[in-house]
Amino acid sequence: MAMTISAAPQTVLERMIMPGPLALSHAKYEGDCAKCHRPFSRQSQTSLCLDCHTEISADRSAERGFHGRQVEAAKQECNRCHTDHKGRQADIVSLDRETFDHDDTNYQLVDAHRSVTCVQCHLSTVAFRKAPSRCIDCHRQIDPHRGALGEVCDTCHSVSAWHQTRTFDHTKTKFPLEGAHRDVGCATCHVGQVYKDISHTCVSCHRLQDVHAQRYGNACETCHDQTRFKPAHFDHDKTKYPLRGAHAKVACDACHIGFIYRDKLNTTCVSCHRRNDPHQGQLGQRCQTCHDDVDWQKKILFDHDLTRFPLIGLHASVLCEECHRNLTFKNTPILCERCHQDSHHQGRLSARCATCHTPNGWARWQFDHTRQANYALTGAHAKLACETCHATRNPPTLRLATDCYSCHRRADAHSGSFGRSCERCHGTSNWRALKFRT
Repeated sequence: MAMTISAAPQTVLERMIMPGPLALSHAKYEGDCAKCHRPFSRQSQTSLCLDCHTEISADRSAERGFHGRQVEAAKQECNRCHTDHKGRQADIVSLDRETFDHDDTNYQLVDAHRSVTCVQCHLSTVAFRKAPSRCIDCHRQIDPHRGALGEVCDTCHSVSAWHQTRTFDHTKTKFPLEGAHRDVGCATCHVGQVYKDISHTCVSCHRLQDVHAQRYGNACETCHDQTRFKPAHFDHDKTKYPLRGAHAKVACDACHIGFIYRDKLNTTCVSCHRRNDPHQGQLGQRCQTCHDDVDWQKKILFDHDLTRFPLIGLHASVLCEECHRNLTFKNTPILCERCHQDSHHQGRLSARCATCHTPNGWARWQFDHTRQANYALTGAHAKLACETCHATRNPPTLRLATDCYSCHRRADAHSGSFGRSCERCHGTSNWRALKFRT
């Protein structure tokens, strides 16, 4: 017949056969043998241990931690390593720190961690299995970032050398490093180990280097890129004023002397070139009528045919300044005598030069005396110079008397005896050949 022992309280027999006092951690169970033993069954002891030490049981099942990864600890009976009843001060863990292989745990010691003593990580008041495994748990006090970068230290640091950071993948942040930014040291942008809520605008780092003194605003990327700060690459063709000709070579500050994004620029020529206007405003403000932005001095585009004085004949080859003296263009006189002094006729034929002359050549003149003056020149009259009859300078009218006597009074051999109808006897071909008619 099998003998049964009550679970509690401890019987006299149990006290008699107990090898010795329990360790301090198990002392509370000393009066309850059934907590760790079943009568006449050694194999059941391990299951009772795991019923109490549930964390060890879970590690064995999941094959993690020392009791789940170390081959012997995962399979053999607990009492092979952990024996009790050796007194209150007995060490039932029996850990040999010199030979313990940390690779059998969830946290393998590599590189710099191999030289760290156990007590630096395993505090006497904390169970070995509950020792912290995160970097920040041990290095919080020496964190130069003061928690600004969170607690995932291994993102930048490795166990090889704490101060030698590994390549941080900045592409996973809100500001991927491109171009010249890739070669910039972290501390250049993250001054004072500040990493959280860093501004991504150019001026947040380059404000002191802004040669424009913020006159062009804060959108630096409009003209500059991250590869090379110079030269600028602003596409002016996308604005309302594309740069052409000589304008493409002008420095930005030459036109944008104020705040480029605050002050709207006037795009008329005179807004920039008023001081250089040789016409002094006489021709208005539509400079593009005559000039372009390639070479405003040498290439004049003005179409004179659109004015009241089209340039024809020899006038087309005359320089502007020849007629527009002192660069006077507005209300320029168009009469011939204002440009051409009458040194030949000396005013005898009035100022209406166009009556006889054309712009094709000053010497090429023609006047139809019959049609235009209603007085046909015949005989010797046709060979006379104009000034022979038109001898008076600046006459009130060019119309002369057409009777013979008005011109030939002084040559009248008859002294007026035969009257003034000279044509009764004389002709225009030869006045000495008489042809008197009764």
